[in-house]
Amino acid sequence: MQMFKHYFPAVIILFSLLMFSSYKGQEKQVSKNIIPSLSGMNDSSGISTCDPEIWKHVYNPSRLKVIKDCITVSGVITESRAEPDGDQHLLLKPDAGNESLLTRKNLKNKKGNLVIEAICVNNITEKKVGDACKGYVNHVTIPSVGAHVKVSGSLVLDTHNGWNEIHPITKIEQQ
Repeated sequence: MQMFKHYFPAVIILFSLLMFSSYKGQEKQVSKNIIPSLSGMNDSSGISTCDPEIWKHVYNPSRLKVIKDCITVSGVITESRAEPDGDQHLLLKPDAGNESLLTRKNLKNKKGNLVIEAICVNNITEKKVGDACKGYVNHVTIPSVGAHVKVSGSLVLDTHNGWNEIHPITKIEQQ
């Protein structure tokens, strides 16, 4: 028992250092994932479908953990609304075979829909957004509810809400 008491402070310090270094490693990994790289920005035909420059205009990008730099998903728009940060928030019911893109929060809170967001398409009414959209014009055409679309953009985990999103959308094609 005496020997344990002698080494106990050193064990606590070592344990604390290991936990801190593990946390710092995870933090670096998340921060690297905020802005996607240029790799993976083409669809299967080799045609560019995603524009990494759009990330410069994403409000508060640190909340979004990139899962895949560029992805194209098809489905039906089930909801659409303007957000105070200037984004158009849409819900997409993915076509069969894309269920793996959904988290439990997508299933529970979004009724099996994937959140998709077109940035800087509406008036910004939320002051904390600042100049995120300054100098950027988004040319994505917002489809109506019920439209079957193919949407391209970055697949991300919204760490504040726990659901997956395509955010920012770089291309929407009505089918």
